[in-house]
Amino acid sequence: MLESVCILGSTGSIGCSTLEVIAKNQNRYCITVLTANTNCEKLFLQCQQYQPKIAIMACKDSAKKLKRLVDSHGLNIQIIGGVQAVNQAAEAHDIDIVVAAIVGAAGLLPTLNAVKKGLRVLLANKEALVMSGDLFMQEVIKNKATLLPVDSEHNAIFQSLPQQISQGANSLKTVDSLKNITSLKGVNEILLTGSGGPFLTEPMEGLSTKTPEQACAHPNWDMGKKISVDSATMMNKGLELIEACYLFKAPLDKIKIVIHPQSIIHSMVSYLDGSVIAQLGNPDMKTPIAHCLAWPDRIDSGVKALDFSQLSELTFQQPDFERFPCLALAIEAIKTGENAPCILNAANEIAVDAFLNEKIKFTDIAKVIEKTLSSSTFIPLNDINQVIETDQQARITASRIVEALLND
Repeated sequence: MLESVCILGSTGSIGCSTLEVIAKNQNRYCITVLTANTNCEKLFLQCQQYQPKIAIMACKDSAKKLKRLVDSHGLNIQIIGGVQAVNQAAEAHDIDIVVAAIVGAAGLLPTLNAVKKGLRVLLANKEALVMSGDLFMQEVIKNKATLLPVDSEHNAIFQSLPQQISQGANSLKTVDSLKNITSLKGVNEILLTGSGGPFLTEPMEGLSTKTPEQACAHPNWDMGKKISVDSATMMNKGLELIEACYLFKAPLDKIKIVIHPQSIIHSMVSYLDGSVIAQLGNPDMKTPIAHCLAWPDRIDSGVKALDFSQLSELTFQQPDFERFPCLALAIEAIKTGENAPCILNAANEIAVDAFLNEKIKFTDIAKVIEKTLSSSTFIPLNDINQVIETDQQARITASRIVEALLND
């Protein structure tokens, strides 16, 4: 029997890579649901190639355009429009696997609904865990969902953990076995690697003049604009740090960030006996996607294996928090706890969007986030409605700060 796949955010970078992996493994998987925001042209091409049963667009006008294209080509695909339809995409019949690839806060509710159905969820949307933290993981436990990390760093950590823990990563056993992970089976600490982005060696006095195009020109990875900017500020690593705390139940002092410009070692786990186990591979998201799709098996991802004879060097360094203030803000947010990570994420999304639209400078991104946090009240998050309310209020505050910067 083919496993039925729903891809939340199929037109983005992760969604497209997932489809490429599935195309190489059509004897194992079939596409049932694809979702997108506004890119109806790209989703239509995917509909032609992969013939999903359902295609959903958050934008209702874009859904109407998609329906006209689908009907004109005689494709038997149900087209649905609206944010609510995206949120409920995983509720379609006979879904086995949900790939959560929607970028940002918009991915929280559809991913959470997939968890509530008890499905196998491949988590590429780090913001879902950053925003809702323990609430999200409690739903994984309650609904006996299988949660597997697609982010290359978290996937590398998952692969580098003790084998008996990795093999227990199914439904309820996943979360139970990962509690207090650093005290189990001789684990000392998690080493979370990051490239440092395109501005790692740039003179700091010139960072304020960097353009969106320069920030999006990542030296190793092919990513969307928002994630590329997050990599340039290293907020991406800050969000991943927060995600790792929740995903692996690891205290902050047991996670160390290491800058590794070559992006060959995707993360490591250090053990009490002095051993360090690392996961290596070419910087291509199809590798962790394939790992999660087939786990605990292995399938062809289409990614070439490393040629060690061609590796000239692997270098490492500690992060410079003066160069990367966004990383420092993320660390402070997880230390603060409560709704601080949710506020951090919302403010970052507003600031990055303003930078991409050339409303603020690159160095203003951290200023917007810091001012939003300092203007906020921190409270515990007891339900998902509080998460959404926190997110919305933080966006209003951050937008006002952006406007103030514009008027300076």
